[in-house]
Amino acid sequence: MLLAVDVGNTQTLIGVYAGSDLVSMWRIATNRASTADELRVSLIPLFESAGLRLQDIDRAALSSVVPQLTEAWRRAAADGAGADMVVCSAQTAGDLFCADYPDPAEIGADRVADSVAMRALYGAPCIVVDFGTATNIEVIDSAGRFIGGIIAPGLQTSAQTLFNNASKLPAISLEAPDHAIGTNTVEAMQAGIVLGEVDRVDGLLQRIFDQLGYRAPVVATGGLAPLIAKHSKLIDQVNPDLTLEGLRLIVEARSTHERSSQGGRS
Repeated sequence: MLLAVDVGNTQTLIGVYAGSDLVSMWRIATNRASTADELRVSLIPLFESAGLRLQDIDRAALSSVVPQLTEAWRRAAADGAGADMVVCSAQTAGDLFCADYPDPAEIGADRVADSVAMRALYGAPCIVVDFGTATNIEVIDSAGRFIGGIIAPGLQTSAQTLFNNASKLPAISLEAPDHAIGTNTVEAMQAGIVLGEVDRVDGLLQRIFDQLGYRAPVVATGGLAPLIAKHSKLIDQVNPDLTLEGLRLIVEARSTHERSSQGGRS
């Protein structure tokens, strides 16, 4: 079984695969101070709740945008399951990630994993919008190459900044109102924050189409993807497992390559 972990700035997505099937998935808060022991111990009740055992994990993969947690997760996987954790990058993705980009090494692990999954599942061209602490848009061109994208403040990040800096504005639930013109403070804020994010993403996607010279399928992922995609005119579908699927594909490709290399030895 495979343990796939996507560490974001705010939340961490944890998935367990049996072959190509995602059998369990959990979303927990990211704690930058977590030690390897704390991470390992936190996995045990999650696994038990799904009728799984940590000891049954024989492979592991990690996408992390929090450098101080990368080694902690590697040690947690090694100590808890004896699994060597593959850390996602443009290099470890190998042939699954083709980039027409000045410095592929600077591309974030989550962007690499998303792009690998998008190309494998949806072909080329394709675009992924990942709604997390940042809203990332990744572009795969018609030749199957990652050519870049957009990084913007995420919906929750923008909302929290507003709540923290406008003392007379209340913290509100993030949901779309029925109309753009708010008739009270809460509706006005929801229109500005949620519908504003919808229009921002749609506007950026249209600019991408104009630059490419063609339309491409758009898939949204991340915790807030369903909220925004429901109101977007350009997002075609939502895939909440996209980053984890990219990690699985990278591990599978590396395992296949290793078996092939060993089989070719005399």
